[in-house]
Amino acid sequence: MTEHETPISEIMTSPVRTIAPDATIAQAAHELAGHGIGALVVSEERIEGILTETDVVESVGEELDPGTRVSQLMSEPVVTIRPTDSIRAAGERMGHNGVKKLPVTEGGEPVGIVTTTDLAHFLPRYRVGMAKQAEPDVEKGEYE
Repeated sequence: MTEHETPISEIMTSPVRTIAPDATIAQAAHELAGHGIGALVVSEERIEGILTETDVVESVGEELDPGTRVSQLMSEPVVTIRPTDSIRAAGERMGHNGVKKLPVTEGGEPVGIVTTTDLAHFLPRYRVGMAKQAEPDVEKGEYE
């Protein structure tokens, strides 16, 4: 099995954090910050939408009331993938749909989530090594 054929269940984050559609933006912000995550799946019995940290930031910029319901801000419909689908399929689905966070579902229930960061960390050719200290020219603000 090549790395592109690896099932998405190997790299997804599980369990996925969910929030009720009638929760407030303030509650969602608290969940996102408290768990250090970038998205919440909006769900009670079925997936109704997805709310990202970008959505929350945009709501502040638009001066929305923090008591605004998540259902008014979430994105829908939600693009999903099954845990047995390949990493290649996840990357293609994300790219074709312009999404950075992809809930993983089984039988209609959210069981995990995969992000573009997860894909980048998994695929060796996309891995970026972090230097322990900045290179001398970068410290001075010079690039190439």
